[in-house]
Amino acid sequence: MKGKAERAAALPGVADVTDLVAMDKSNHAAVAFDIDDLDALNALVSSVPPEMAAEAESHGVIVSTMTAYVQA
Repeated sequence: MKGKAERAAALPGVADVTDLVAMDKSNHAAVAFDIDDLDALNALVSSVPPEMAAEAESHGVIVSTMTAYVQA
């Protein structure tokens, strides 16, 4: 996946970014990362700023379908 550095830079406090793609070669992908402020991330994904949404969409992300997961 292209744009790994841009994805990391778009999320303040993010480290250890890992891109994951579906083995079935579908268009499903995930990005895993460590973050130091989960509350800030929750606020961000609950109301994605328009400029961030536009950047995400330029990478093929459909913002309305994003799902966030946390390690249990």
